[in-house]
Amino acid sequence: MNINEEANSQETNNSEEKQINDLNKSTENIDKDYSNTHDEDYKLGWNKYSEITNGRFAMIGFFAILIIELLSNKSFLQWSGIIN
Repeated sequence: MNINEEANSQETNNSEEKQINDLNKSTENIDKDYSNTHDEDYKLGWNKYSEITNGRFAMIGFFAILIIELLSNKSFLQWSGIIN
């Protein structure tokens, strides 16, 4: 083995170690980001999680009203007895 081959093998080992360290750091960053967003999900008040949940329930309610109107051939207000 000559000097150039030894230097190349050391450079290869160093680059592989650097890639492994970079992967470990990026994994740690992803874990930290997940833990930060996970902690914020269940706070009270106006936040992203509550707005998404309210929007989903509103879509379910709107879809339910459309189904009631299609099946009964009446408007929702007539079906519920608000308008006679």
